[in-house]
Amino acid sequence: MKIPSSKQATSGFTLVELSIVLVILGLLVGGVLSGQSLIRAAELRSVSSEYQRYYAAIQSFRDKYFALPGDMSNATQFWGAAHPTPATCQTTASTGIPTCDGNGDGRVADVNNEMFRFWQHLANAGLIEGQYSGVAGPGSAWHHVLGTNAPRARLSNAGWGFSFAGNTAGDVATYALDYGHVFWFGSPTIHRPQSNVLKPEEAWNVDTKVDDGRPATGSVIARSETGTWLTPTNCTTSTSFSDYAGLYSLSSTTMGCALMFRQQ
Repeated sequence: MKIPSSKQATSGFTLVELSIVLVILGLLVGGVLSGQSLIRAAELRSVSSEYQRYYAAIQSFRDKYFALPGDMSNATQFWGAAHPTPATCQTTASTGIPTCDGNGDGRVADVNNEMFRFWQHLANAGLIEGQYSGVAGPGSAWHHVLGTNAPRARLSNAGWGFSFAGNTAGDVATYALDYGHVFWFGSPTIHRPQSNVLKPEEAWNVDTKVDDGRPATGSVIARSETGTWLTPTNCTTSTSFSDYAGLYSLSSTTMGCALMFRQQ
């Protein structure tokens, strides 16, 4: 048997071999990053398509039932009651199509669970996928639990809500506007899906596809729950809740934006 020489035993990779390894690693890293970018781009495209699908579902529901989902005052005549006592029904979670009536005032309220029956009524009508409990999650009357009482978005950690917002005086996160009914899009905590989930450039991308690409005008309105309007890198260049001339802070890489889709 031939015993390897000391030179053979201690030999390592050549420069050529190391170069090949580094090239392969570079390609793998580049492929992963490119894949993540493509996934994120697809998620962003889904925001506008999901919104348009839900918007169309409302119109179809109104054409068929002559009411807004959630606010519909005779819903139990179509799908049965989750509880025979109306006051108790409002807080009784549904495990199927039995539901509760809204008060029929033309507004999907953010109390009495109308904002959650909204999604259940749409699902009962076969206009959206899923099955929804129709009641708030634990902890607050506005607690959205994605996949349970409101739809989960394709975008990571994001979901949808819907309610009547009306005239809002404005605060550190929200422009002062008459919103009417609103689709909320963002990340829920123990509230609506309104926490930041988009970079400013991503919010601008969605806004431009659906509306005018400006954060404080049109039907798509930006909001930011990080700091105040006086920190422009949050989401926009606006310096107050009444600065409607602001633009999206496109150079910022901070997850500083959520969106409100007005339905006036």
